[in-house]
Amino acid sequence: MVRFSGLRTAGGRLRHGWRPVLEATAAATVAWLLATRLLGHPQPFFAPAAALIVLGQARGQRIRRAVEVVLGVAAGVLVADLVVQALGPGSTWTVFTVILLTVLLAVAFGATGVTLVQAAVSALYLVVVAPPDGSLVPFRFVDALIGGAVALAASLLVDARHPLAPLVAEVRRTFDELAGLLGEIADAVDHRDETAAVTALTQARGMDARVDGLRNGVLAAGEALRLNVRRRQHIGRLRSVDESIRQIDYAVRNVRVLARAGVTLSRLHVAAPPSEVRAPVPPSEVRAPVPPSEVRAPVPLSEVRAPAPPSGVRPPVPPSEVHAPAAPPEVRAPAAPPELGAALRSLAEAVREAGAALAADLDGQDEAADRHATRADEAALAAVHTAGQLFGSPQTLPLAMIIGQIRATAIDLLRGVNPEDDVAVLARVDEALGLPAV
Repeated sequence: MVRFSGLRTAGGRLRHGWRPVLEATAAATVAWLLATRLLGHPQPFFAPAAALIVLGQARGQRIRRAVEVVLGVAAGVLVADLVVQALGPGSTWTVFTVILLTVLLAVAFGATGVTLVQAAVSALYLVVVAPPDGSLVPFRFVDALIGGAVALAASLLVDARHPLAPLVAEVRRTFDELAGLLGEIADAVDHRDETAAVTALTQARGMDARVDGLRNGVLAAGEALRLNVRRRQHIGRLRSVDESIRQIDYAVRNVRVLARAGVTLSRLHVAAPPSEVRAPVPPSEVRAPVPPSEVRAPVPLSEVRAPAPPSGVRPPVPPSEVHAPAAPPEVRAPAAPPELGAALRSLAEAVREAGAALAADLDGQDEAADRHATRADEAALAAVHTAGQLFGSPQTLPLAMIIGQIRATAIDLLRGVNPEDDVAVLARVDEALGLPAV
């Protein structure tokens, strides 16, 4: 079973990762062919190596990282070529000089750790493994440039037709997961299910990774649009989404606090109803203790006579026939106010509609984006209005915290999908909550 489980896991990884594998293989092969056929270099090792190094960087950072890596590899190769031709290959002084000059050159140009390491490793490989053959033409330097150029071209071809498609998919996944999380919190507080509430809290703590995925998706889409001249007009839409992600990050944090308050609320036990609570005895009715002088001595057992039962009264039941009293029924904490679950579900619908609005905006569907944004606005205000009805009922601290987080999440959602200023958003939300206008 363990073996088959491992095979299924490997198969799932291949299904999701076959495209980068194909991209890297094709780019390295094309770089090799260009270096051998175009330049006639018999061993263009650095052409496919540079292509693989660049494609190994995360999308969204490939242009910058590609330039750094290519320059680092190319600088290391160039320095190694020149030093080996001057000092000869294989000597200790050659290795020392090549590494020193390469690192000094990288630091002088403000190279990052990746560029510095790539430059040093490239130079060291050239000195130790494949020393130059004495030619003054720096073939390896050109090979590194070819590999980096091919890698950038491969990145452009992959996202040429739909450069924003990965970001749209990431937006839909993130907002759908956040909406589902709010629905799980609503179910947990409705039934006072502590296990479900803890599970929802764990899931809420993992939503930060989704927000990071959105940020990386924006960087990757921006990179693809800059490489694609024909689609650069979409950069304006991408900037609007980038501004919305900050508000979504705030909303995710609010939901995490809300989930934590839901766990606390699910653990609360209800006190006895007011009708069953006895009032304290007034001091005027408290009897003073009997003085010791008036306390009578107990009657000896031998002189105690059993009283004759009065007529019509049954004799007492023997102890052996006395049954234990029935246990009182188990008292469970009642469900949370129904308005709370309704407010959370309305908020979940607002999150789902906000995600649809952002995705439609990225796809260029302006009418659909406006329609979803209006629905998100209405659902968010409905959630706040429903939560505001709980102000008149007896509240606990977790319940008050949940109401406050519903308000805060609604504000962040409205800021993310509407171009209104902060004052207008706050005024509309507080009006729906029933608070006086500021």
